[in-house]
Amino acid sequence: MELPERDGDGYLTDMNAWTPEIGAAMAEQDGIELDDTRWAHIMKAREYYEENSVVPPIRKFAKFAGEDQKEMFKLWLTGPMKPITKYGGLPKPTGCV
Repeated sequence: MELPERDGDGYLTDMNAWTPEIGAAMAEQDGIELDDTRWAHIMKAREYYEENSVVPPIRKFAKFAGEDQKEMFKLWLTGPMKPITKYGGLPKPTGCV
């Protein structure tokens, strides 16, 4: 699959180009397996973005998703909002993530 244009950090330059298949291909290219839990986080972040037009900080997102913030860090092995937004075709998170 040919991926749409991305910036230097791997985020899509056009959010509208995102599809679940593209998100999965981006993750695969980075060596990340998107299991059901990770997909649930991605889809919940997309839902939040659609409702609020902003990427939430991790604390607010964990509460919105009904998830334990520490468990999210363990699952993603990094600040969770970066890969969640990247593979979800959303803008880069700002601030402290």
